[in-house]
Amino acid sequence: MTDNKRVTNKQILDKINDLKVGDEGLNRLAIKIVSRMVKLKSMEEWFSHVSKSDIAWTTAYKDLELTEEEEALGEAAKLMTLMNIFQEDEAYEKCAIIKGRMDQVNKILKKGNR
Repeated sequence: MTDNKRVTNKQILDKINDLKVGDEGLNRLAIKIVSRMVKLKSMEEWFSHVSKSDIAWTTAYKDLELTEEEEALGEAAKLMTLMNIFQEDEAYEKCAIIKGRMDQVNKILKKGNR
């Protein structure tokens, strides 16, 4: 019954009867199983909620320990996306600001390639 094949309810009940657990023992076992399942579900919901918080993201992001070049690549990707958006909107003043920042990021990237 421990291999990865499907087990029927009858097989489970037969195994429990072989152990001679009795109704009282079976009820205690059922309560323990349900209690653990509820705790696991509560922990899962808690973790899901907490992991989406700003503090959790900030902490996890700091743990990445990105190099200056990796930070610059991320910034470049963001700036290129913004540039595309602003070009489509014909917001050329914003494009000029983005270009200035891109020049700074490119200097960092060129420094890293040496």
